[in-house]
Amino acid sequence: MKRQIMQQWQAPAVCLFLAAITFAVFGQTLGHEFVNFDDDVYVYENPVVAGGLTFKGIVWAFSCHAANWHPLTWISHMLDCQLYGLHPAGHHLTNVILHSATVIALFLVLRQMTGALWRSAFVAAVFAIHPLRVESVAWVAERKDVLSGLFFMLTIGAYVRHARNPLSAARYALVILLFALGLMCKPMLVTLPLVLLLLDYWPLQRKEPAGRLVLEKLPLFALSAASCAATLLAQREAMPLTGAVSVPSLLVTALLGCKVYLCQMVCPVGLAVFYPFPHQGLPVQESAMAGTLLAVISAAVVWQRRRRPWLLVGWIWYVVMLLPVLGIVQVGQQGHADRYTYLPGIGLVLAATWLVAEWRMSRAAQAGLVAGIISLFMVCAWQQTAYWQNSETLWADALACTTNNDLAQDNLGVVLMQKGRLDAAINCFQQALEIRPNFGEARNNLGNALLQTGKVDEAIACFRQALQIRPDFAEAEDNLGFALLQAGKVDEAITHCRRALQIKPDDVEACVNLGNAFFQKGKVQDAIAQFRLALQIRPDFAQAEDNLGYALLQTGRVDEAAAHCRRALQIKPDDAEACVNLGNAFSQKGKVQDAIALYRKALQIKPGLAIAQKNLDVILQQRPAAQHLP
Repeated sequence: MKRQIMQQWQAPAVCLFLAAITFAVFGQTLGHEFVNFDDDVYVYENPVVAGGLTFKGIVWAFSCHAANWHPLTWISHMLDCQLYGLHPAGHHLTNVILHSATVIALFLVLRQMTGALWRSAFVAAVFAIHPLRVESVAWVAERKDVLSGLFFMLTIGAYVRHARNPLSAARYALVILLFALGLMCKPMLVTLPLVLLLLDYWPLQRKEPAGRLVLEKLPLFALSAASCAATLLAQREAMPLTGAVSVPSLLVTALLGCKVYLCQMVCPVGLAVFYPFPHQGLPVQESAMAGTLLAVISAAVVWQRRRRPWLLVGWIWYVVMLLPVLGIVQVGQQGHADRYTYLPGIGLVLAATWLVAEWRMSRAAQAGLVAGIISLFMVCAWQQTAYWQNSETLWADALACTTNNDLAQDNLGVVLMQKGRLDAAINCFQQALEIRPNFGEARNNLGNALLQTGKVDEAIACFRQALQIRPDFAEAEDNLGFALLQAGKVDEAITHCRRALQIKPDDVEACVNLGNAFFQKGKVQDAIAQFRLALQIRPDFAQAEDNLGYALLQTGRVDEAAAHCRRALQIKPDDAEACVNLGNAFSQKGKVQDAIALYRKALQIKPGLAIAQKNLDVILQQRPAAQHLP
């Protein structure tokens, strides 16, 4: 009786253990920030997502954005914003919870299929805390991995129930539904029908003819085909590299990718957020070695298919699930990525676990081996997760682990520029351009840094060069307009700001810059219209609120101007210019003490702000008694 009770509690205990080790490694992310690598696009600079869960947002989610079609992923981010706002901790917590649920579902599904509790538990434990999982869990924008992974496991679980009763239409309908939902999280699940065929072979060992099993999967293959079509359509803009890389180079990249991921599964060191695509020619010797290794492993698992079918299933699981991300159709600039192993790696761990379980070892030796592997992976994963604390630590680590990493140099430069370390930022951008001279984003960022150092003409040249590289680069058009405005070339600035809005109609910065240009031309009403448009697109844009308040003040609409300046300070309490503009409104209303307090606050925020000091001096000279105010 006691033994029976213990057996009943084994599975729940394993689930608790899996959740515990997952949170032990990834719980630290609750103290991490967003990073400047897609988190802006997916969350904190995306007004639709940041607006929370709305009907308009849900409709928006079902169209293509960020070179992908994954509506459920977008909706999950909207729900996070609804619950947590833009506080990173909540978004990270959701990732950790989803990954934990996926880990537990993997354990339960494997146990359901194989009946092997402890082997299934070990596979799930390695999946939970392997260092290659860090990118998928610690990166908010990679929500699509953990969300699609959960639906992947649920689909397999539903399929196992269907396989045991193939005549139940309702059970098969559930398989189709869960698979469709998974594809709406991330299209990498397109190979799942092939994985189900593998599971038919082992461990389900279905006796139906192979042709019938394939026909059974036709609705799933149809969903995969539709998802592939949608993905290729969405990613057309993210394939600038494809035409510049030869087919042999892409095939070599695929071979090397298989080998690299295999090596990283065994020895996960030197991991980075971004590995640049190799442009230095084909590594013939290395690719030949990779091809030979893969061929030898493939031959070995085929040879052992009858005695050890799990080797064949695990190996084909790994290779088949990697196919969509091996770079044969190159999307983006990465050579490979840790996140691509999220589901494929399960196949390797599965095969290795069942193989090692055949070794003649004492229970103590087995327990020691298991504890050692899990402990080692936990320590490595914990350290790797720590690099995701913020953008600076993330990109500094990437530069330490890779060479010729132009993207890491550029993104680190952006972080340094935001922190006011302009010389270091300029150096990063220049190094990025030495690696890749036609890097339009780095050229644009270099222009921004130069503009902040007062080198307006050099900045203008950088923005023009960025537009020569990418003629449809809305941000560079807007930045060029802003720089031209600083140089006093108002008409040309208006032309470029308008061009930015033609390319990207929801560009709030371009709206504000165009409004500023109109204001300098004396077209105050046109300027007000642009500032209002910016606030329609992004209601929490402090600069637009402040500029609108200033423009309204010039038209004599003092109360309305004061309301917008107050709103700017609610959004951004340390906005010195908004303090000055609200002080001007109070001054015109005769609220001298309030105006003086705001000018002084502006000078506390930004010492030496000329307009604040000038207005304060004027009001004190006009009202000598005010000099004695606290």
